[in-house]
Amino acid sequence: MVGQFRSTLEESERRRGSRIVLALDVIAESKEKILLKSMQILEETHKYICALKINHHLILPLGLFDGVKKIIEKAKDLELPTIIDCKANDIGSTNRVIAENYFKAGFDALIANPFVGWEDGLQPIFETAKRMERGVILLVYMSHKAAWEGYGQKVYDPFTGTIKPQYIIFAEKALAWGADGAVVGATYPEKIGEVYAILGERVPIYSPGVGVQGGDIERALSAGAHYLIIGRSIVESEAPAEAARRLRDISNKIIDGLTRKGRGSRP
Repeated sequence: MVGQFRSTLEESERRRGSRIVLALDVIAESKEKILLKSMQILEETHKYICALKINHHLILPLGLFDGVKKIIEKAKDLELPTIIDCKANDIGSTNRVIAENYFKAGFDALIANPFVGWEDGLQPIFETAKRMERGVILLVYMSHKAAWEGYGQKVYDPFTGTIKPQYIIFAEKALAWGADGAVVGATYPEKIGEVYAILGERVPIYSPGVGVQGGDIERALSAGAHYLIIGRSIVESEAPAEAARRLRDISNKIIDGLTRKGRGSRP
C-alpha cells in the first residue's frame, strides 16, 4: 500500500510533468542572503520540479524552526513535497527525536542511513513516520567517489548465509522495511540497475549526482532511476529557472523514449 508521502509526490510529479527533485544547496555570505536566494530559486523553479530536498547547507545556518521552516512553508504554498536529507544514522531513541523534530518542522519525508540496522536503530523512525503520515527514504549507494568504501564493501548476510555487496543488502532492507524510496547515485548507473532488479516498481529510486558530479540523466533513467535529485546544476546557474526547465525537458524526452520502447524507466 502506497503511503501518504508517495501519493503526494506522485501527484506532484503528474501535475508538473517532472521527476526532478531540487536539492536546494544554497551557499552565500550570510544567512540573510542564503534565505533570500533560496526563496528566489524556489519561486523561479517550482513549476519544473516535483519536490524539494534540503540538506545541512540550509539547516545549519538558518535553523530548523526559523529560516528553514519559512522555506518549507513556501514550498507548501507552492504544493511541493519536501525531503530532509539528514541521513539519520543513530541509536533508536535519538533517531526518534530526529524524525519527530524534522516532521514537526513540516518535512514530508527524511533520508535515513540503514547502516544502524532495524531494532533500536531505524525502527523508531519508521514508526514515527507511520504515526505522522510521513515518508522514509533509505540511503543505498551514495554518489561520491569513495562510496565503494562503505556501501560497496562485501559483507556477510546472516539471514541468507551468503556474501553480498553492502548496497544489495540495503536495497533488500528498503523492500523489507517498506521504505518510500531508495537513494542510489546517478554516478553509478550499474548500481542503479542492480538495485532496480531487487526493488522493481515497488520502491522508487532517487538518483543524486547528475551534472556537476558527472552523473548522466539518460544512463540513470535507463538503469531504473525514477527521480533525479539535482542541486548545483540548477542552484549555481545564472538562470535557475531555465536550467530546471531544460533538465526537466531532457529527462521527459528520455522517459518518453523509454516508454515507447515498452520499458518505462526500467533497465
